[in-house]
Amino acid sequence: MSYVARDDRPADKAARYAEVEAEILAVLDGETNVTARMATVSSMLADAFEDYFWTGFYVVDPAKDRELVVGPYQGTLGCLRIAFGRGVCGTAAETGRTQIVEDVHAFPGHIACDGRSESEIVVPVLDGSGALIAVFDVDATRKAAFDAVDAEALEGLLGKVFAR
Repeated sequence: MSYVARDDRPADKAARYAEVEAEILAVLDGETNVTARMATVSSMLADAFEDYFWTGFYVVDPAKDRELVVGPYQGTLGCLRIAFGRGVCGTAAETGRTQIVEDVHAFPGHIACDGRSESEIVVPVLDGSGALIAVFDVDATRKAAFDAVDAEALEGLLGKVFAR
């Protein structure tokens, strides 16, 4: 049996993000370890949204120039490494801008880590100095699962969690 997200959250997406953000910030209060912070964000968001099929981080690898390596995540097997500029995650890393892809199969150069993925949002994660430390990737099994509400909420949350 696969895991099913909680169903006791607000139906309104923005309200749901606000509720889970408050919970994440409370859980992470005082925690400084970046891996623990990433694991917690991935877990709690995956538990809050039914559409979140794969939820996790690709971390900038300090040992490899312009390359991301899989970090903490929830879901099926993720790609191990992604070059900047390649696929949706690499594009977010390269451009520094959130990517919302309604149909991943129509995205040039999409990397199919799991063929069940239909749509995706990827948000750059910056540290307190504004340097890229990772990208946060969410895949869904339905097309057009993500929109500006997701982008705004995720950008805000990730800024509060990692740009401190």
